[in-house]
Amino acid sequence: MSLSKKSGLLIGALAIALYLSTYTVNQAEQVIITQFGRPVGDPITSPGLHFKMPFVQQVNSFDKRYLAWDGPMVEMSTKDKTYVQVDTFARWRITDPMRYYLRLRDERSAQSRLEDILGSETRTAIARHELIEVVRTTKERQPLQDESLTGHLTGEGTLGVLRPIHVGRVAIEKDVFDAAAPKLAEFGIELLDVRFKRINYNQQVLERIYQRMISERLQIAERFRSEGEGEAARINGNKERDINQIESTAYKQVQEIQGEADAKATEIYALAYAQNAESAEFYKFLKSMETYRKVINTDATIVLSTNSDLFTLLKRVEQKNH
Repeated sequence: MSLSKKSGLLIGALAIALYLSTYTVNQAEQVIITQFGRPVGDPITSPGLHFKMPFVQQVNSFDKRYLAWDGPMVEMSTKDKTYVQVDTFARWRITDPMRYYLRLRDERSAQSRLEDILGSETRTAIARHELIEVVRTTKERQPLQDESLTGHLTGEGTLGVLRPIHVGRVAIEKDVFDAAAPKLAEFGIELLDVRFKRINYNQQVLERIYQRMISERLQIAERFRSEGEGEAARINGNKERDINQIESTAYKQVQEIQGEADAKATEIYALAYAQNAESAEFYKFLKSMETYRKVINTDATIVLSTNSDLFTLLKRVEQKNH
């Protein structure tokens, strides 16, 4: 073998050895070097070009950025024995890569551990509180009121009125965070945040919830109808009272007018027929005729005393005929 070929092979071997002895760390990574499966030295977190022993040492890189954990929809029970499905998500990062590698090795194991710890703490927190505490955001937040109930049902019993809460969903999420963070720190993981993404009723419970909502709305409708009927009765009573008052006042005025008219007519008659004896006699005759017209008809049978005023004119007529 010639000297040039030997030099070329030596340079090639040196290049391969140099290539296998170097590695790069980017800004989003942190690296642990292992030798025969055991960590060697401290974790490497600074980006740039680094060296290692070829063939013997291996590079294990981990992400330095914020990582996501999106848990599955899990069914659990609240304190008031209502089954709900809770969907949880969290954000985390690797802060101690050496401990992380020794305890978990890779992100797949970390995701599994997150699911175990966060799922367990979520079940515990949900089981300690009633459903309304889990659904409502905070105890300071006032729920929206049904405008159709304003002035009618608010403050009347518990119908249409939401119960006050003492904790709220934000505080429950914080309880989960506080309980899970120390446990995850043992694996070199820093828990950044945990939230309830979605809370749904169990399908079996959902039908009962719908029926309860329908029943409540029917009660509200019945109360509206009852209040409407009461108001209608009050309006009708006021109407009848006003009509009776108007009719009574009108009847009183009619009687007063008729009395005044009769008095005026009597006064006029008195002035007209009291001027002399003949006028008075004529007035008496006319009134007697009016009385005869009202009393005597073809079917009337009258029994009169000889001293009766009505019999006087008849007696005169009989005397003249004789």
